Amino acid sequence: MKNSPLAADEPASWPLMINGRAYAAPKCPVVVICLDGCDPAYLRAAEERRAIPVLSGFMRSGFYRLAHAAIPTFTNPNNVAIVCGAPPSVTGVAGNYYLDRQTGREVMVLDGHLMQADTILARLAEAGVKAAVVTAKDKLLRALARGLDGIACSAESPEHARDVIGEIGQGSLPEKYSADLSLFVLDAGVALLNNRAADVIYLSLSDYIQHKHAPDEPQATAFMQAVDRRLGAMAAQGAIIGITADHGMSDMARPDGSARVVYVQDEIEARFGEGTARVICPITDPFTRHHASLGGFVRVYLRDPALALDDVRDHVAALEGVELVLTGPEACARYELPAKGEGDLVVIAAPGFALGARADEHDLSQLAGTPLRSHGGTAEQLVPFILSHPVERAYAERAQNGLRNFDIFDFALNGVIP
Repeated sequence: MKNSPLAADEPASWPLMINGRAYAAPKCPVVVICLDGCDPAYLRAAEERRAIPVLSGFMRSGFYRLAHAAIPTFTNPNNVAIVCGAPPSVTGVAGNYYLDRQTGREVMVLDGHLMQADTILARLAEAGVKAAVVTAKDKLLRALARGLDGIACSAESPEHARDVIGEIGQGSLPEKYSADLSLFVLDAGVALLNNRAADVIYLSLSDYIQHKHAPDEPQATAFMQAVDRRLGAMAAQGAIIGITADHGMSDMARPDGSARVVYVQDEIEARFGEGTARVICPITDPFTRHHASLGGFVRVYLRDPALALDDVRDHVAALEGVELVLTGPEACARYELPAKGEGDLVVIAAPGFALGARADEHDLSQLAGTPLRSHGGTAEQLVPFILSHPVERAYAERAQNGLRNFDIFDFALNGVIP
């Protein structure tokens, strides 16, 4: 492991320029946490119940604002944006699942092959900082740890994590569909700090609880309490802690509990004919019990060259449950998306609705009777942006003009008053 600049004078190359931003060397341990699916409503509900004294202290005495996540508000594009400090147009990652136009193959993103930008963690490690990334999900690890000469492990491979990090709080193995997956990641962060094994740590959690439980439910409160205890343990080690989220979370169920879904490909084919279009749901990932591959954002690829794009756009835009339909170039310009591979149309759901492809491609039984809660559109774009310490005036003033979740490393490394 390389020596950390915490123990030596900063080299002449500091600050590091990474994806257009300058980053200073850490003067004390820095932990950045992606609290997956943490809609601000979870903080409000937990505060009302006095369940999160540590987080409440950060929000009062440190720094707290709301920030915008990258669109689409899915796990992969936002985690990659956070660790690169840049939008999807720079990182190259705009979903968990995509259609390869050249081959016609549909591909689940389980590594960093789409990435076209360096991560902050990898570049810090190159400069001598001891860097670490721990994820709840294997699907993220290879992307977030791309090029990293440091500690990298996942809660889905807990024995490997323990081999790398050492003793981690929980004795039992975390179940894939449980809150324990996230708590394992946080316990790993505490262990890394206790062992002085890393100077900059990125922890990416799971949104299992947020998919299954509304903010005011007891399970959500218990989870937030458990998170808060671990934040207290990290703060006790003298770490600067930055917390944001990859997306919020919306209820997409009817009052009777059934999912409120617009199956976009079915609607297009009913109007224009079977096989005229393919709809891709970029939320698709190995955690299908979270959302049954239903979210607030889909891409439409036209297969019939004789079909007029405007006709399809007008038809989809008129559907109940659709908020916005954009052409691919319009979506790229508005939401800072990479042009390569973008759909002919991008469809964003109205609040309270989910979008799917074809009804027979989505197994709602995987929700196990739980009302659908999901994300992906603009309704889930607002997320917390919290630092354990106050920030310098220039950063506070900058925040008045709006924040993105991928600003968090900049604030934690450059803007905090220790």
